[in-house]
Amino acid sequence: MSEKELRRYSRVVVDGDEQAPSRAMLRAVGFSEDDFQRPQVGIASTWSMVTPCNMHIDGLADEAAKGANEAGAKGVIFNTISVSDGISMGTPGMRYSLVSREIIADSIEAVVGAEGFDGVVAIGGCDKNMPGCIMALARLNRPSVFVYGGTIKPGAKRRDIVSVFEAVGARSGGKISSDELLEVEQTAIPGPGACGGMYTANTMASAIEALGMSLANSSAQEAVSRQKIGDCNRAGRAVMNLIREDIKPLDIMTRDAFENAIAVVIALGGSTNAVLHLLAIAREAGVPLELDDFTRIGARVPVLADVKPSGKYLMSELIEIGGIQPLMKRMLDAGLLHGDCLTVTGKTLAENLADVADYPDGQAIIRELDDPIKRDSHLAVLYGNVAPEGSVAKITGKEGLRFEGRARVFASEEDALQAILDDTVKAGDVLVIRFEGPKGAPGMREMLSPTGAIMGKGLGAEVALITDGRFSGGSHGFVVGHVSPEAAVGGPIALIQDGDTIRIDAEAKEINVDVSDAELAERRKTWQRPASPVRTGVLAKYRNEVSSASEGAVTIPPAWD
Repeated sequence: MSEKELRRYSRVVVDGDEQAPSRAMLRAVGFSEDDFQRPQVGIASTWSMVTPCNMHIDGLADEAAKGANEAGAKGVIFNTISVSDGISMGTPGMRYSLVSREIIADSIEAVVGAEGFDGVVAIGGCDKNMPGCIMALARLNRPSVFVYGGTIKPGAKRRDIVSVFEAVGARSGGKISSDELLEVEQTAIPGPGACGGMYTANTMASAIEALGMSLANSSAQEAVSRQKIGDCNRAGRAVMNLIREDIKPLDIMTRDAFENAIAVVIALGGSTNAVLHLLAIAREAGVPLELDDFTRIGARVPVLADVKPSGKYLMSELIEIGGIQPLMKRMLDAGLLHGDCLTVTGKTLAENLADVADYPDGQAIIRELDDPIKRDSHLAVLYGNVAPEGSVAKITGKEGLRFEGRARVFASEEDALQAILDDTVKAGDVLVIRFEGPKGAPGMREMLSPTGAIMGKGLGAEVALITDGRFSGGSHGFVVGHVSPEAAVGGPIALIQDGDTIRIDAEAKEINVDVSDAELAERRKTWQRPASPVRTGVLAKYRNEVSSASEGAVTIPPAWD
């Protein structure tokens, strides 16, 4: 490929007399004469000071640009937004969390498309900006590498953000004092990086590495480490290699690559949000992927990682024994991964894993394949008269595999949380939190505050929770989310009443309310959709455009003929 061909997009912006105004503008931001002859690599940074997950990413972006420059490109840094799930959790602000995924994807697409970048390095450090980055890279289909900002170091006594949420429930239950709660609050978050368990950030970082869109071990490095700095520099260099080899995201994000990502998420005991995000990314990539694919793959892939929230260990401890590469090598050798998938290294997954050493003897974090934590997936896609279009449960087996109880219905997360904290909720209850779906919230809020309070109260094995909203990766217990159709569009979850018997069966993959079809039809006659809490702005736009959670809660419009 000629030097001019390497600048497939940027040459339109900077070549020729007619582009003198463009070059004049670029000189002002630091371009030299030679830079106009180099491929331009956009460095999409999600840096901000609104969350510890992203507070260090400005430095990582600088290193990625340096790597691109050293490889013969011109790195150009630009920013996109991020919002903090952990900070907005349990408040109206959480409505913006999933919405931000679409905003991030749109903004990266807009900048790269407008500026004519020939390649992209996207750096994300939190739950929604990571899938948002990958969605944009799929749309743009220009040589690209994703870099994970890295996990946070453990807090005092191996605490993390979920420790704080659960301490709130423990304080309400009188198990700890207000001073003890304050001490947990003050010590759980020691600095930069994403939440420390196998919550959504670490889950999605691992999924993206398995998908082939990040370099080896990018998912398994602490945010503040020499390894992460090196990862960013190599990513900048890798994009230049992808430009030369003309390898693009859609060459990498194939059907088999998505199956690899799903398999790794299951083996790690990852977040239910991975279902939502992988469906959305696949939609952007033009890859057919459905809820039932998670069931099919989950039938043959065991849960192997004893990690938080339902297990013992933090991501930092998994990093210490080698990260996810040895796990992927084990899975590849067992026929659980597709080894011929292309990756951003320019090599196949099997080639990348060829020389990976196994975990050290005596480690207890990753189980052997013949001694799993659970022999099939913890992500159970359930159907029934509560969820005709599906729902997603996170059931490791520690909570049991079946739950039957009486419905206690709430129209918002706040109402449910208050009922948990004031002891209205009792053992045997199935909390039904509705009007929290993609359209109903709008924005599909996460339910970490209620699930954290349930665990903190000691009710994790005695209370179930179902919702048309979703769950933080830090949630655990007998929980079912993504119930579709959602209440706001008249889904059956809108018709459940206090006292109805609800049966959840993770083995039969069913979720049902013990009410006849005739009775549900009678209830529907008097049902009215409540007024939406928003009228204008981005939330209203999202409500009007967003699809069902069973389709990834995407906002892709129909084709225009």
